[in-house]
Amino acid sequence: MFLNNHSYYSLRYGTISEIELLEIAQQNKCTHFPLTDINNTSGCLNFIRKASSFNITPIVGIDFRNNTQQCYICLAKNNTGFLELNHFLSEHLHQKKDFPEVAPNFKNSIVIYPFEKLLLLEKTTFSKQEYIGIKLTDINKLSFSKLSTFKNKLVVLHSVTFRNKRDFNTHRLLRAIDTNMLLSKLPVTQQGDLNDKIHSFAVIENAFKNHPYILENTKKLLTQCGITFGFSKDRKNQNLKTVFNSKKEDYKKLVALCNLGLPNRYENITEAIKQRLNKELTLIKKQNFVSFFLINWKIIQYAKSKDYYHVGRGSGANSIVAYLLEITDVDPIELDLYFERFMNLYRASPPDFDIDFSTWDREDVTRYIFEAFGTNGQAALLGSYVTFKHSGAVRELGKVFGLPKHEIDKLSDGKYSPEKLDDLSKLVLRYASYLNGKPNYLSIHAAGILISEKPMHYFSATHLPPKGFPTVQFDMHIAEDVGLYKFDILGQRGLGKIKDAIAIIKENHPNVVLPNIHNAKPFFKDPNINAMIERAECIGCFYVESPAMRMLLKKIGVKDYLTLVAASSIIRPGVAKSGMMREYILRHKDPERRKQAHPVLWNIMPDTYGIMVYQEDVIKVAHHYAGLDLGEADVLRRGMSGKYRSRSEFESVKNKFIENCRKKGELDAVIFEVWRQIESFAGYAFAKGHSASYAVESYQSLFLKCYYPLEYMVATINNGGGFYNVETYIHEARLHGATIHAPCINNSSIQTTIKGNDIYLGFQHLQGLEKHTMLKIIHARSHRAFTSLEDFMECIPLSIEKLDILIRINAFREFKKDKRTLLWEAHYKCNHISSAELQQQLFKVHIKDFSLPQFTVTDLESAFDQLELLHYTLHPPFILLKNKPTSTLICSELALYLNRTVIIYGYLVTIKNTGTSNGNRMYFGTFLDQAGQWLDTVHFPPSAKKYPFRGKGIYRITGKVVSEFNFLSIEVIKQERMPYIADPRFDLTYNRKATPPTLKTGIQQDTS
Repeated sequence: MFLNNHSYYSLRYGTISEIELLEIAQQNKCTHFPLTDINNTSGCLNFIRKASSFNITPIVGIDFRNNTQQCYICLAKNNTGFLELNHFLSEHLHQKKDFPEVAPNFKNSIVIYPFEKLLLLEKTTFSKQEYIGIKLTDINKLSFSKLSTFKNKLVVLHSVTFRNKRDFNTHRLLRAIDTNMLLSKLPVTQQGDLNDKIHSFAVIENAFKNHPYILENTKKLLTQCGITFGFSKDRKNQNLKTVFNSKKEDYKKLVALCNLGLPNRYENITEAIKQRLNKELTLIKKQNFVSFFLINWKIIQYAKSKDYYHVGRGSGANSIVAYLLEITDVDPIELDLYFERFMNLYRASPPDFDIDFSTWDREDVTRYIFEAFGTNGQAALLGSYVTFKHSGAVRELGKVFGLPKHEIDKLSDGKYSPEKLDDLSKLVLRYASYLNGKPNYLSIHAAGILISEKPMHYFSATHLPPKGFPTVQFDMHIAEDVGLYKFDILGQRGLGKIKDAIAIIKENHPNVVLPNIHNAKPFFKDPNINAMIERAECIGCFYVESPAMRMLLKKIGVKDYLTLVAASSIIRPGVAKSGMMREYILRHKDPERRKQAHPVLWNIMPDTYGIMVYQEDVIKVAHHYAGLDLGEADVLRRGMSGKYRSRSEFESVKNKFIENCRKKGELDAVIFEVWRQIESFAGYAFAKGHSASYAVESYQSLFLKCYYPLEYMVATINNGGGFYNVETYIHEARLHGATIHAPCINNSSIQTTIKGNDIYLGFQHLQGLEKHTMLKIIHARSHRAFTSLEDFMECIPLSIEKLDILIRINAFREFKKDKRTLLWEAHYKCNHISSAELQQQLFKVHIKDFSLPQFTVTDLESAFDQLELLHYTLHPPFILLKNKPTSTLICSELALYLNRTVIIYGYLVTIKNTGTSNGNRMYFGTFLDQAGQWLDTVHFPPSAKKYPFRGKGIYRITGKVVSEFNFLSIEVIKQERMPYIADPRFDLTYNRKATPPTLKTGIQQDTS
């Protein structure tokens, strides 16, 4: 009886979830119930999935509106009707055009026009699929209208949007947020009606007692509609079924590609390799995932044709087929990777490849996917919902209630006393709690792309975000529920570094022949690379450069690929939280300690000394130790990762785990210790294949860093750095023999460049210099080099503000004039030539050469110019200190002071903020000492609270030198940020002739 029902996917309008709507319908004894959200289909698939559990026949449709003005409500009679509605909605969303006043002639959908709308349209002819919707408030008007004669077309059109007054108030607040206006100013036309809630059948029947045929028409209309999708565990795969015309040809192609890849990947093709390949191919065919592999292969082939570098990550690295197709570069035989983690007969979830490209290449790869597989609307980006979070909801509600900013900040940050709040503030907090978790707007999944056999509009309407690719209106969970399995195409700066580094190496060393970067196996055995890892000299290299990873590499003493694979997962919070990171290090270093491992766990995981390190270990332990089948074990793993939505099923498997272990005679103490280790993973552990993928990329970047450190650092800088900021990578390049030059008018480009050992910072690093100015410089210089400031100004008309930036960074230094002289000349010319003359000069005008005094510009003044223009200095930062350091201690000397208190100076690089078990804050600091060496500090809660960090700068640190597994650090007792000297550019007392003494430092001075 209810044809128009809104969930909260009527974004910033509705307030009820699709599940709550079904509950309301069940309570009111509805047997057929539609979901018709406003210009949206986000809730439809889950509504259909859940309807059967409420004994309701689901119907889906769309309430088409221009702004809030209702045009018509359409109901899909079947799946084809849903397709045509989605196509119609998507067309208008993509083109941002209004819906027509009269709906198209749908073949499989019903159109219901509101009675009042028809009066305005003066529409008096109706097709077979068109109906007239009568609201409860329309009944009295109906008798006086010509439309009353269309008795077989009249149906009840009562909207359901609210449950109660609170819902209605929440709705009004959502409308105010959406229209960005004060609640008090919200017009009635932007709101629904408080009466838009479900009524009992008795109320409806009483309202239409004089028009019983309207009730009959409505019942008949509802029974005409129905829709089905498969949601069971054995649901059909909805992805593109074939790539090469037929399933038979696809499988033949897959086998041929694997056979082609065998000799390329393996020097010796053993029987074990053949058996593994046959096992995988058989299962892939049986599970109907042949096309899934071939689509990924085609994506990689396109990327290779464009010289795009990629990394295949995730559990896909557990597959030898993926390795042979070069989707991944991880050898699953070498690592004994568990294929069942990726795909097994018991696993309802699909296989999953995460393929990384550089940020720049990813867009083109995405474009290719849509062109190759989406020509018939079969490809779309995966959507996601951005929900209201408490803090954001408080800010939005504070604005619509008209609260001043300082009060909104106080409420949002939680810095208030509840008893001191006024009624309006309490109202904001109360309704923020109602909004918390509700969808706010549609967004895009970080990486997911769907490629379906049917047109994507069979499942959902699509919208068109700024990226320009159609995007479905549901998330990854719904996609998986209906059998659409995503392709993850991600962007990663690390791959941009590898790609650019290779290009820079070829340019800077034209005679060098580089090895195939995708064949990483030779790198694993390279003693120089492994020695670098053991010393933790990995700055700039993917995943191994952070302070925490640098510390772990040293503590373990990593010097081979397999141990790096383990380290890549051990660093994750799941292993660290359980205390097993420390235990792993102890067992790695002490073979005798390995005997403490539980015999069963040792037998299952000998390579990690009986310690759970990888996600597969959860499956292995659950299967071999607790006797769960592989399907149940995978439920356990997915439950731990937070991706599984059926908590009751997870609890059931957990109970079975404990019961099975008890039946085997295991002691509760052992059972619950094993369970604690499993539970501590909590979704933070990596799949072993994922860790291996990371380790492969680490070795690829380590190879480039080891043999071409300067080129690799330039590539790192040009790709936005990595874990650290640009300044750190400049320092690293110096340590490897580079001479760093500030931006230079004749040698620099927009990005940083290298010539031999000379690195010239790019113009893009200059604060306040726009890209169009940089392009002007590069274009003008393409004809010839500039010969003087006057020559530059004649070629490129710039404002004095832009010239000031270039002069103060000393970009004109090769003209053998100091910065002050150049500034005099620039100001004189800019003041004596009009802007029109600067834009275009027909004749060269010489500027009078004035006799200026001899200026002195000190390193200290240059350092402050660089701080302003680059946000860091190319000079040793220690020259900025107001007072000379009282200690010359450096990190290489710390071993001499083990367990003693020392004073050491450090230039702050980064801080890690973490919490203790009792909720206090503590920090790990990373500094550079006066010799440019790494200094690591630990700040326990008492000293962290008493001596907090005060921002970037140089700190005088007092602390105890400690060692853990031969990794030296300082437990900080006291620290203070040392004051910098007054800016000499504005200090009238500064003596420019008395330059500061040179300090003992490993941070080389800028020669520019």
